[in-house]
Amino acid sequence: KALEQNLGCALFIRRHRGVELTEKGAFLLVALQRGFETISDAVSRLRDRPDAVDVTIRTTTAVSALWLTPKITAFWKIHPGITVSQIISDVATAASRHDLHIGYAVPGDDGDEWREIFRDRILAYGTPHFAREHGIRGIKDLLRAPLVHMNDDHNAWTGWADWFRELGHPPPSGRSLFVNNHMIALQAAEDDVGAVLGWEGLMARVLQAGRLVSLVPESIPSPAAFSLRINPRASAKARLFADWLAAG
Repeated sequence: KALEQNLGCALFIRRHRGVELTEKGAFLLVALQRGFETISDAVSRLRDRPDAVDVTIRTTTAVSALWLTPKITAFWKIHPGITVSQIISDVATAASRHDLHIGYAVPGDDGDEWREIFRDRILAYGTPHFAREHGIRGIKDLLRAPLVHMNDDHNAWTGWADWFRELGHPPPSGRSLFVNNHMIALQAAEDDVGAVLGWEGLMARVLQAGRLVSLVPESIPSPAAFSLRINPRASAKARLFADWLAAG
């Protein structure tokens, strides 16, 4: 009766020798059955397959795809008994539980332990076809060429205006495409949409595949490093993995 009053509808037809479900009552019963079945299945899975993840590391899509995933594969070959799980997100949030976090950032004075993974150069990349089509022979040609810009409030990626300013040039004036994901920016460059900025430490596999090339010799040092942040509650296995990443 309390449930019916709360829902504002009848769930049962009360008869002299018992009750029957109304249409709404039957609808609710099916929903509840499915819910309890899902809960039961989840509990069974947890009992049959206990959590075997030793290390959880959080990072962006680009860092995972271009750098971290091959590193984890190499680590597994050396330490097959330690399992590593990734949380891939391009949104800055502290909601998830993780042992380690890799980001493009200046280490903060927050009491956490930080390790610098790499601090490299930032170069301009594009396809050979793009370079020919837009006559890219020097850095001044890039000022008028189509460029792919990172527009991301959650990650402080260095942009084209910063890059040109460090090299003593005005902001670019060519056509612009704005995206909020570095992997999408690289894909746009591969599709000849525009030139893209890339971090040398992340570009090795892309360059080896021949999809993109360095367009001009000029570069700037990365103002921030790709840094590893260690949770104070990280386990010994997580710290072992952190030491291995920092040393590599």
